Amino acid sequence: MEAETAPRRAGRVVLWRSMAFTVAMALHICLTAVVSGPAVLLMSRRRALRIGKWWARSTLALLGWMVGTRLEIRGRHNIPQGAAIVAVKHQSALETFALTPELPDPAFVLKRELTWIPFFGWFLKRLDMIALNRAAGGEALLQLIEQANRAVQAGRQIVIFPEGTRRPVGAPAQYKSGVVHLYDRLNIPCVPVAINTGVFWPRRAARLRQGVAVIEFLEPIAPGLGRAAFERAMRERIETASDALAAEALGLAPPAPSQRTAAAQAR
Repeated sequence: MEAETAPRRAGRVVLWRSMAFTVAMALHICLTAVVSGPAVLLMSRRRALRIGKWWARSTLALLGWMVGTRLEIRGRHNIPQGAAIVAVKHQSALETFALTPELPDPAFVLKRELTWIPFFGWFLKRLDMIALNRAAGGEALLQLIEQANRAVQAGRQIVIFPEGTRRPVGAPAQYKSGVVHLYDRLNIPCVPVAINTGVFWPRRAARLRQGVAVIEFLEPIAPGLGRAAFERAMRERIETASDALAAEALGLAPPAPSQRTAAAQAR
């Protein structure tokens, strides 16, 4: 075991526990997918969603038991119960499944290739996720709007990672246009979501950190803003809250408002 001391919510880095958890999680995915097997294609989407929520909760429990990393959800009163865009800061693999139990009926925006994975991909198809062909260029945006419209009609929550990929904690934000197009076309509220999960489960890292990671649902942005005003508001809320959560985890003073403004302008 490797250990690294950090103050406050972020505890030590644990190498061997992290490796054991990675293996256990892979086995858990395979076992759940194989046991359900082709039957998932025949069951109702609601039943498949219940299995998905169970898998996410059990994986979070496994993470807490094996590694000592637990999750705290804040801002539950901001969780949408009907159609909404949920725009999530992306730092880690953790938020890709930890949000599932919290949302009534999520429709994640993901790359189409994930649906080609045997067994696991069948679940994604049955859950009717928003699968995009990223190689399609401008056509991918049309796919996004078309599938998102169907999700809105069903009263679902569209979960999108505005940066499109995981970014290290503290890295300059790189927001893409997809979330702005969704907000502009769908006329539904957007709930920004801040995280500090990258402190505990860094991208492309085998070593996880013990402690309590936070996912925070922020105040919704009502529909009707112009594209530029919406993007500014969403980015400012997500980045400011995520910076504060990272500082809290590491025992640092949160950035001053002037520092945040300068950082936002640099982004």
